[in-house]
Amino acid sequence: MAFTLPELPYAYDALGPYMSKETLEFHHDKHHNAYVTKGNELAEKAGMADLSLEEIVKKSYGADQALFNNAGQHYNHIHFWQWMKPNGGGKSLPEKLQKAFDSDLGGYDKFKADFEAAGAGQFGSGWAWVAVKDGKLQIMKTPNGENPLVHGGVPILGVDVWEHSYYIDYRNARPKYLEAFVDNLINWDYVLECYEAATK
Repeated sequence: MAFTLPELPYAYDALGPYMSKETLEFHHDKHHNAYVTKGNELAEKAGMADLSLEEIVKKSYGADQALFNNAGQHYNHIHFWQWMKPNGGGKSLPEKLQKAFDSDLGGYDKFKADFEAAGAGQFGSGWAWVAVKDGKLQIMKTPNGENPLVHGGVPILGVDVWEHSYYIDYRNARPKYLEAFVDNLINWDYVLECYEAATK
């Protein structure tokens, strides 16, 4: 399957003031698009163009670094755009998700503290995640384009902590960006959708 750049599920200015139109234009139209273009070229060269994106990510990990970098980032970003929505975030989790957060992550406040700490503590570029692993929710962090798929998990929420995700709006204040993401941007309905798919 060829990689294609998805449309954003909202207008470029819809996530303001927490994520600006300028950030989304650069992040989606330039950075994500580059992963798509390069990923297609490398998947073709590696004879993997007919595999699913998840298969390419898993198969290229540790075997073809350039392809993995682009396929991993494409996978991560496809979900990242959907993990956000205008007027999102905060404590209004769907009931099923709230129960899982309570039992596996120690409740919303502990999740918020641990998730933001994972993102702030990821040295250099990378991601912070909530993933289903061994049947339970876990908070993880990964460098560069890695994601829980290559560590035996399935991501249900992720936040991009590469500088291009926040530098225009927050400069070097990554913790402020992470707080804004959790408090104001998370699309809990999509997180629930991912959780149900990962646990069925």
